[in-house]
Amino acid sequence: MTKTSCATGLDPAVALFHSLSDPTRLTIVARLAQGEARVRDLVEQTGLAQSTVSAHVSCLRECGLVAGRTEGRQTFYALARPELMDLLATAETLLAATGSKVALCLTYGTSTEED
Repeated sequence: MTKTSCATGLDPAVALFHSLSDPTRLTIVARLAQGEARVRDLVEQTGLAQSTVSAHVSCLRECGLVAGRTEGRQTFYALARPELMDLLATAETLLAATGSKVALCLTYGTSTEED
C-alpha cells in the first residue's frame, strides 16, 4: 500500500475526528446525547452567539452526525447515529488508560509549560 492510498483510505476517519476536534462541537454532541435540543437551547448552554452555534450544528449535520426534526417553526436536533456515543465512551476509556500522556503531547496536547 502506498502512502497516497493509505491516506485516501483514512480520509473519512480524518474528517470524522476533525469534526469532533472542536470543543464547541464536542459540547454540542454531548448535549444532544441527552436528548433533542434547538439551536436556542444550545446557545443558552454554551453562551456562544447563535450564528456560531448554528455553524457548528451545520457542520455536524453535513457530517451526518446530527439530524434535524422540524416542528412548526422550530427545528429540534438530535444525534443521527447513537454509535457516536460508543465512540466517545471508547475515547474516554483510552484517555483514562493513557493518563496525562495525551494532554502532555507536544503536538496536540493542552498542557502548557506553566502546568
